[in-house]
Amino acid sequence: MAGIRITHMGTIMTDLQSLIRLQTWLSPAFPTGAFSYSHGLEATIAKGLVASKEELASWIAEVLTSGSGWNDAVLLAESWRMNADNGALVELAELTEAMSFSGPRHLETTAQGSAFVLASKAWCEIDLPDNCPLSVAVGAVAGRLDIELETTLAAYLHAYVSNQVQAALRLMKLGQQGGVEVLAQLEENIVDVSKRAATSSLDDLGSNTIMADITAMQHETLPSRIFRS
Repeated sequence: MAGIRITHMGTIMTDLQSLIRLQTWLSPAFPTGAFSYSHGLEATIAKGLVASKEELASWIAEVLTSGSGWNDAVLLAESWRMNADNGALVELAELTEAMSFSGPRHLETTAQGSAFVLASKAWCEIDLPDNCPLSVAVGAVAGRLDIELETTLAAYLHAYVSNQVQAALRLMKLGQQGGVEVLAQLEENIVDVSKRAATSSLDDLGSNTIMADITAMQHETLPSRIFRS
């Protein structure tokens, strides 16, 4: 019986350590510069496409479930599975870069990914390509450290949603309470996308959030900008 308790506690400790690592990696304090990117939301708000709490929640939900958020989740899951195959990771990173349809979006994913790879060396050394996209970097490192895939996806997507809300707080009349309400409303979306992406393949890649893609491309033409994407 004592042996069973020790094994159980060891499992709990491993799960807690994995959770702590994910919280560290996807925290605003982790040196990836995530706070400086809006993922096209700045241009979206500037053009009046999002002007209320309800519109913000709807916009983020669409990108999360049917746009770049979904694609990032699929790519993260694929890199998690192939974390020991360096050649496959290089090809996946190239595919992910090719899917960045604007200069600011490409900068957003590669700059953060490169910073993540560098900082994550405190936990493990993994051979990833230069300018590795963020989703590929997070998936590969989490897979190498045997952190459960669905949990990794949920943490990654929650960090994305949180960063969007933080950007909105600076760009529109939302307020802290409004931001919290948006986060609460999107919990089920995060869970759903995480579960679907965990069993996905590259054949499931695809986006139908055309307006989000267009506004992301228009970001670099704004007369004044707070964010880098």
